[in-house]
Parts: sequence; C-alpha cells; structure tokens
Amino acid sequence: MKALLFERSLPRFAASRIASGLGSGRGARVAPLRLVDTEAPDLPGEGWHRVSPILSGICGSDLATLDGRSSRYFEPLVSFPFVPGHEVVGTLEAPATAADGSSLDAGHRVVIQPVLGCAARGIEPPCPSCSAGHSGDCEHVAFGHISPGIQTGFCSDTGGGWSTAGLVAHESQLHAVPENLSDNDAVTIEPVACALHSVLRAGLGEDQVVAVLGAGTLGLATVAALTHLSSQGIIPLPRAVLVGARYANQRTLADDLGATTALPPDQLSRAVRRHSRSMTMGGASSARLTGGADLVFDCVGSADSIGQSLEMVRPRGTVVLVGMPGRVSVDLASLWHREVRLVGAYAYGNESVLGQEQSTFSLAIDAVAAMHTGRFVSATYPLDRFEEAVAHAGAAGRRGAVKIAFDLQATARGGHR
Repeated sequence: MKALLFERSLPRFAASRIASGLGSGRGARVAPLRLVDTEAPDLPGEGWHRVSPILSGICGSDLATLDGRSSRYFEPLVSFPFVPGHEVVGTLEAPATAADGSSLDAGHRVVIQPVLGCAARGIEPPCPSCSAGHSGDCEHVAFGHISPGIQTGFCSDTGGGWSTAGLVAHESQLHAVPENLSDNDAVTIEPVACALHSVLRAGLGEDQVVAVLGAGTLGLATVAALTHLSSQGIIPLPRAVLVGARYANQRTLADDLGATTALPPDQLSRAVRRHSRSMTMGGASSARLTGGADLVFDCVGSADSIGQSLEMVRPRGTVVLVGMPGRVSVDLASLWHREVRLVGAYAYGNESVLGQEQSTFSLAIDAVAAMHTGRFVSATYPLDRFEEAVAHAGAAGRRGAVKIAFDLQATARGGHR
C-alpha cells in the first residue's frame, strides 16, 4: 500500500518555502513529503471504522503546508508524521453507523467530516462547542485518546486521504454519499460545506450587496452557496453578488453559478461602488469608497486581499475570512473607524436553518447536487505523480483548473484517469 507521508523537518520546511517563491505548489519537490509503503492505521477504539479513499482533493491549506507557509499557530494542533488529505470520498471496509445514526453497509461510499472533535477523541463530557453542535470550534483537538490533530489529514493516528492504505474515521465523521452523486461531486462536499458555513455565519440581510474576493475552489463554492441558500429561502436574495476572479475560466464559472457579475479583482471596487451607489473620496492614489458592500467574503486570505476587503466594505458592514490567513500586516484603521465586523469562518458542524438544527454536511450534499460542483474537479493524479499534482493545484487558476485531486484507485491500478 502507498501513502504520502509528511514529516517534521525544519531544513525541508525552509527549502519548500524558498521553492514556493517560484509559485505555489513548487515546494512539494523539496518538502518533507515522500511516497512510502505503509499499512492502514489501527482502529483507535469503539466507533471507529476503516475507509478506503477513492478521491482526495488538494486543498489550499495543504498547499500552504507543503509550501512551508502555514501559520505557526497550528503547531500544537497537528502531530507528525501525518498523511495529508481531508477532502475525501471513499468506501467503508465494514458495516458502520453514520453521523446521523443510519446504518451503512460495507462498500458504501462516504465522505469524511474531518474535524476530530470530542466524540472522535472519546472525551466526556464534550466541550461547550461540541455540545452545541459546533465541532469545528472543538476545544480538545490536542487531547483525548488520539494524537493532536485539528482534522483528519493532520493527525498521525488517523491516516489521511492521500493513501491507498486507507484511513480510519469515527462514526461522528461519516456521511453517506447518495447514489446520484458522482465521485467528483462527492469530493467537493467538504469545501462546499466550508462555504455554506461561511455564508450562514455572515448574517446576510435583505437586499444587500455582496462581494466575493477570490474564485478558486472556496470562492466559487461561496458563490454556489449564496445561490443555493437564497433559492431555498434559507437566506435573503442578495441585491448583487460581485466576484473578483483573476482568470477568465473562473469568471465564466462564477457567472454560471449565479454571480451578478464576475470581473478581474482590480475592477471589483468599481463594481461595488456602482451597485452600492457609493461615492469616492481622496486622490487617485488614496481613493476610497464612502459606502461599499454590505458583506465581503475574502476567499484568499492574503494581506492584499484582506486590505482590499476592508476598502470595499461599508461602515458597519461585515468581512468574512473564508480563505485561511496566516501572519499578515494589514492597516486596521478603517476597521476601527468604520466599525467593520471581521468574522472568521472555519469548518462546519450544525447550522440553524429556518429555526431547525441541520448538519453542514447534510446541507452541502444537497447543494453539491443542485449546483453540480463536481465540475470543479479539473484533473486527477496517482500518488506517484504527487509533485506534478501539487504543482498543478498551486497553478490551478492560471492553468484553467479549479480542483485537483488524487485518484487512489488509479494509484492501486498503476495508472490514472
């Protein structure tokens, strides 16, 4: 069995950071990531099950890790060595109980809700966040009977999706994949769940102007979430959804997913000004809006994108950080002066939907089916071509792609599709 193993190596971290200066994903060649022969991890205890991955996506957080650019904030929240891969669709090796209490047969396709909360860690009583259904905010991700790990794919005891040996998942993490969803659809459920959580976290009001900055997987999934949730009457219909997308294929997809308009990021502020009926003040080098978007989703997480988001949002508006930020330097004077609300949106759990609690993954399965997000998957690779796969993921937008994934069944066959 094969797996990609990520180990702790400060010299290789440094080398991958330097290599990634040539482009995201270029650090995989020198990162502490290697293809190894391995066995499936042991079952940690009762309620745990083996899953054989079919597809596993390459996420922005994976790229940040391989590029040596992830925040040091996460150091106590991971355990080495680990097998990456938290966007996973796979099959059960034996009968299991899903998170919703339903019974699943061996061979049933499942997706993994990767957060390793109190239930997975055998912690009783659960922390206040897990008790409230917000497992993404679990206070115990470094404790319990498994090693520290904020999610599957960052924990040494669980394995991850970048492996033909399989991984282990607790029943609280298992969600059945409906027969009408393809494998490509299913592997997008996790990022779509992130986007749905961010939209529901934002508190969209009536007749509001929304800006989405960034049109990679998370940005496009956020547009899809806005369209789906408003079509279901779960959130109000926005007056406009304006998307800053660097590449033409991203703009085409954003339009197709329901954006009012998609345009290059340097033109987004002008579109916000027009739709929000704002004026500008200051000279050409310091022009800023008097008003702005009611709500801005930053799906990039860089210093530039956070700064642009703060420039585009109206007084007392909201900026939601969907893309994972690291250590950034940003002028926060406008946040203070205009009383802007800055909101983090991480992971998933349960959501309040029309007065009822519903799991984010359940919502995501419906949204994926309705919005056909399997089309995000642009290419798949076997594990032995991981350097090529990661480089493709790092340059996805420029190369006309969105989501790159590993095909673990192809790896086992010795080929790829």
